Amino acid sequence: MAKTALGIVLMMTLMIQAGLADTYKVDPVHSSIVFRIGHLKVSNVTGRFNGATGTVEYDPAAPEKTSFDVKVASKDVDTANTTRDTHLRSADFFDVEKYPTIGFKSNNVKSAGEDTFEVTGDLTLHGVTKPITITLKHTGTGADAQGVARSGFATEFTINRTDYGMKSSMGVADEVKLMVTLEVAKQ
Repeated sequence: MAKTALGIVLMMTLMIQAGLADTYKVDPVHSSIVFRIGHLKVSNVTGRFNGATGTVEYDPAAPEKTSFDVKVASKDVDTANTTRDTHLRSADFFDVEKYPTIGFKSNNVKSAGEDTFEVTGDLTLHGVTKPITITLKHTGTGADAQGVARSGFATEFTINRTDYGMKSSMGVADEVKLMVTLEVAKQ
């Protein structure tokens, strides 16, 4: 009788595990969040946020079980110009003392074609959270030198910074293009 109960518990555990997505951790060294914004209607300024963190639950066979939770410290803005970066960290723009984190958390993922997903979630920037939908591409899988499974994802989308309470002009456009690539390591 005990063997039968143990067998049932084992079988149920395997069935539950088979239905779960794998957990991955965002690799901040091999991931990037890059932005481009117009300046004075004559050129574009690019920058990045260093040190993305977060987790991805990924099941390629069942996209609806996939989820993304990615964050970056707003103070980690980097445009390769110390004066501009200091200004971007001020209350005129990111106000990093008041709003230290920028984040995206998905609440719905569905297939949008081969290796492509439509991801709906909440983007929090400058203390404002708004729903957005992005198209995300799974860019590949592999293993690192230690044999750890890795996966990659990429997306490009545009937001309006004023929708997030960033009203200061200083000659910059309202629309900001974001280019995000994530490399994640299986836990």
